[in-house]
This record gives sequence, C-alpha cells and structure tokens, in this order.
Amino acid sequence: MRQRSLIAITAALAAGALTLTACGSRDSGDKGSSGSGNTTVVIGVDAPLTGQNSATGLGIQYGAQIAVDDANKNKTVPGVTFKIKALDDKAVPATGQQNASQLVADKDVLGVVGPLNSGVATQMQQVFATANLVQISPSNTNPELTMGKNWQTNKVRPFKTYFRTATTDALQGAYAADYAYNGAKKKKAFVVDDKQTYGAGLSKIFKEQFEKQGGKVIGTDHVNVGDRDFSTLVTKIKNSGADLLYYGGQYDESEVLTKQLKDAGANIPLFGGDGMFTPTYIKTAGKAAEGDLVTSIGVPVDTLPAAKDFVATYKAKKYPGDYGTYGSYAYDAATAIIKAVGQVVKDGKVPSDARAQIVDAVQKSSFDGISGKIAFDEYGDTTNKQLTVYQVQSGEWKSVKSGTANPKS
Repeated sequence: MRQRSLIAITAALAAGALTLTACGSRDSGDKGSSGSGNTTVVIGVDAPLTGQNSATGLGIQYGAQIAVDDANKNKTVPGVTFKIKALDDKAVPATGQQNASQLVADKDVLGVVGPLNSGVATQMQQVFATANLVQISPSNTNPELTMGKNWQTNKVRPFKTYFRTATTDALQGAYAADYAYNGAKKKKAFVVDDKQTYGAGLSKIFKEQFEKQGGKVIGTDHVNVGDRDFSTLVTKIKNSGADLLYYGGQYDESEVLTKQLKDAGANIPLFGGDGMFTPTYIKTAGKAAEGDLVTSIGVPVDTLPAAKDFVATYKAKKYPGDYGTYGSYAYDAATAIIKAVGQVVKDGKVPSDARAQIVDAVQKSSFDGISGKIAFDEYGDTTNKQLTVYQVQSGEWKSVKSGTANPKS
C-alpha cells in the first residue's frame, strides 16, 4: 500500500547519507539485553507511528516485535539476540528516506521491515539497494515497486533488495472490480483517488477492470490528502446516478467522505482498498459506514490457526494499533529476515558481507508463516495471492469473500 505527499529530496542528501554505510563484522562479544546469545542483530522497522495512518503503522511495528520476541525466546538463531529499531516516517516520503539512511548507517541492522506506504517506499529503495540491505514491506501494494514503471508491458525488477509479503494492486484492484460488478451487482461507479502513488494506482486498475467486466465509470475526481470538506464532490457523486463510489486512498479521508455522502442522502456504498481496512474507519464514520466495502490482502488473520498465538500475544500485551491489517504480514516479514540471518550468522559471527548474503537468503525463503506460505518470486513479490472482500456489518468488518484475482486482459 500506500503513500502520502511525495516530497522531492536532493540526490546529494541521499548520496551523503550513503557514505555512512557500514556493515562490517561485529564483535561476537557484544552484549544483548536478552534473548538467545551475545551478538546483537537489529531489525529496523519503518512505518508511520504517529499521525495519519498510525493505527496500521503501529500494527506493523508490534507485529515485527512479536516475531523478534519469539525468536529470542525460542533461540531461533544460536548466539544471536534480535532487537527492533523502530523509526517513525509519519507517512512522509522524505522522512522515510532519512530513516533509511539512518538504518543503513547502523552496522547492527541486517534487515528492515516496512514501510507502510508505497510512496514512502519509492524514496527508500535506492538507499537500501546501495547498501545491500534487505527490505521487506508487509503492506506496499503498488506494482511498480517490484516490476518497474512499465510493469503492464515490460516487467523489470528495479531493486533486488526489495521484497514484500503483501500482494499487489494489480490483483487487488481487479478483485475489487470483479466483486463490485458480479458480487455486489453494481453497474455504475464513480471513481475518486487522493492523487498519491497508492490511491491513484489502485483506482486506475479498478477503473480499467470494472469497465472490462461490463461496468460503466460515470465520473472520476480527486481529493487532497488532509481534506475534510467534500461537499462539492458529494453533490457531484449524488447527481451522477452512480450506484457505487470507489475510493483509492487511506481511511483518514474516506471515513469523512462516506459520512458526508450518506448525510447528503446518497445511500451508496463506498468501496476501497486495504488503506481503509481498519476499525478506525468505522469508529469515525459511525453508522454511515454500514454497507461499505474494502479489499485487503490475505484472509482474515483471526481465522488462521497459525496466527492464534500471535493474536493472543498482541492482545495480552495490549499493544496499540491494528494487528488485523498488516500485523501478521509484518511478523512474517521479520521472520523471513530472522531465518535468513540464521543461514548467514553462525555461532554469533557476522561475516563482512552479511547484508548481501541475507538478501540472497531471503530470495530463497520458503516456510509456513502465520499468514500463509512465505516465498518470493523473481520480482520479490509474495507467491501468496489471496485477497478478501470485507463489508461493514453491524459496526464491524465482516469477510464476505476470499479468493484470488483473475484480471481481465
């Protein structure tokens, strides 16, 4: 998933930050505070931990934290104690890039989980690639991140250090379009996006696929991140005769938009992507959210037997944020890094080229995670293509359909 305002930053800043790169061997006598050994390996986490998108960002942080705690408790890698270093990108691309440089400069960081937003990822990938530092996002869904800008006609992997445990908008948008037309029986859609990498990309794919299904897109428009008055847009949607509003963006704006839409008497569902899939959306929109729809990656975490202990631990520790959206995918991303470290770091000894070796080990990942099978294709994308449609029913997100997408060509 996802992006907030794309802020340009000079190449000089990135280049300067990269001169700090260091990943030489660590002293095997370094003391960790707890866990399985006396060599400390740090797993970085980057996500919005405050402000907009923080509900889902915190779910990523603590999903990774539980994975590290489990690895230390189980002595998964002999001689190694794992720690989390969590940085707040506030959903701002430039901040994410600065965080990437900070993580690269820490010699103990051997892998990174994150970011939440696709737009932030675009500013981090080169930094990590230059340092041979593996990055696994549990939530980025923009296809360009793994297959390049011309992915629809010529797939080329831009960075071999970038992976994700979330499936892409190419499938999510198509799955939503199929459900909207064939499942919800909607024939006329109005499509809105927030102009950001995630939202605009997802809306574009939904529009293309909805029309290929036989539906009609009778209007399109855009909003700005941070908007709170949608009166003009609401009037336009209401007068269009649409029987569905498809929204590409985050819950921060859509939870307000759906309320204003229903208050104006336009009783049509708002359908969005995983950027909306959080209890916060329902809490803010209230009764106006009833009947609204989202797609999200995977199947409901609460229904996965392998995730039972994870969910119980998250609740018992009263961690903030929303574990249900990306928490299990963050757990599996961190676990992939931990397993790769186990193949490279023997008896607590970290080789000088550990980061590069870990990238190669992650590429060969194959294990049963708590969210499903964890493996990556030649582009760094997850091989798990499961998706679920959720609907607000009696004030809660309820799954209504799970499966895999088959985009129409």
